[in-house]
Amino acid sequence: MSSIKKRLRKEKIAKLLMQFSGILITGSLFFIIGTILYKGLPHLTLDMITQTPKGGFYIGKDGGILNAILGSLYLAGLSTLLAVLIGIPICIYLNMYVKKGSTLAKAAKLIFDVLFGIPSIVYGAIAFSIMIWLGVRASLLGGVITITLLTIPIVVRTLDELLQTIPAELNQITKSLGATRWESAKVMLSYIKPGLFTAILLAFGRAIGDVAGVLLTTGFSDNIPVYLDEPTATLPLAIFFQLSSPIPEVQGRAYASALILTFIILSIVICTQYLASKQRKNRG
Repeated sequence: MSSIKKRLRKEKIAKLLMQFSGILITGSLFFIIGTILYKGLPHLTLDMITQTPKGGFYIGKDGGILNAILGSLYLAGLSTLLAVLIGIPICIYLNMYVKKGSTLAKAAKLIFDVLFGIPSIVYGAIAFSIMIWLGVRASLLGGVITITLLTIPIVVRTLDELLQTIPAELNQITKSLGATRWESAKVMLSYIKPGLFTAILLAFGRAIGDVAGVLLTTGFSDNIPVYLDEPTATLPLAIFFQLSSPIPEVQGRAYASALILTFIILSIVICTQYLASKQRKNRG
């Protein structure tokens, strides 16, 4: 009888801890969003979204952050595209051409796990060294190199986990019909298509919100980039520079910029959840 009471007591304690953790995390989320809304919404104007910085914008004068919004979208979009074009073949090779459980397969997955956890500032330092070797100055191209290196492990590991969920029978059926490995791979990718879009959105979300990785490689400009070799402003860097100002008006604009970035990230999260639910329905 006493053992049953102990088990029930442990269950109650575990339940209370889980509830407390849930309340703490949810409360932190609402606190962050509430702070951004309270401090940023009064400073969010149409001019901020539709105009580039004018002379003295970072000391409180007129202008907007259109250059940073478009710069972030350019940077995240190009980097994600390259990461997907590089990551999908890597993932197909590891799952369709390399024998499961082999030393190469285990080593590759370990390497990508390590790359997944490396801080973005390290990728920035590596990309900066590559840029010096190639003779590339701080520009949109430099940022693309950095963020592509950062997002490739995200794409590879996400797709690898998705491919592990595919029933073994599906692969056996395609092989029994005489399909080549590449044809089988196309069938597998079609099966996890919603999950593939989820991986793309996760990579895009990580790319658009990164600041440490692009600090050394993109530079900063008040102009909208037209070419890859031009310096590029991004939303995280714009927020960083505005928060560093002692002028309250500029700090308020920083929170407004953070609100725009939060809205973009929130849209990505909603799309990701939708695609994930669609993937679960397909499995069912």
